[in-house]
Amino acid sequence: MTTLNDVDQKFLKRAISISRHALEDEGKTPFGAIVVVNGVIVGEGTSSVVELRDPTAHAEVMALRHAGEKLQRHLFEDGVMYTSSEPCPMCLAACYWARIPRLVFGASSHDVARWGFEDLWFYREMATPTDQRAMREETAEDELRDEAVSALEAWAAKLPEPVVPKL
Repeated sequence: MTTLNDVDQKFLKRAISISRHALEDEGKTPFGAIVVVNGVIVGEGTSSVVELRDPTAHAEVMALRHAGEKLQRHLFEDGVMYTSSEPCPMCLAACYWARIPRLVFGASSHDVARWGFEDLWFYREMATPTDQRAMREETAEDELRDEAVSALEAWAAKLPEPVVPKL
């Protein structure tokens, strides 16, 4: 655990307040998130999964979407994500994709699991070898794979710099 400075406490309190508002005033699950760039909130989000019928519309993803719309960009190397609870694996990955360098959260994934949310199970599932996961995953081994790979090659050929493999 880390002792948060006054600025972090202020922004984390805002994310927790958003989660409370989502629960008490909107009947949503109690999750709230904000993206802060240079000391300014540029994106806020609550879980909008049910109303949008979108399983990816978690608070963190919604905050990133709003920040992207406001700042007209998709990378936030200068941002901090504050969220009421430790992000699920999808939201954590979204923060990595957005190049968020710092994440501050209130409740842990263990706290969230205690109240019936599946985040901790998803973390465990992601750490399980592919052939042992609950969801069966299959990779094409024929011309369909070759066709999919050729689209990737065509994309890379259009880039101004050579691709650096991330193997």
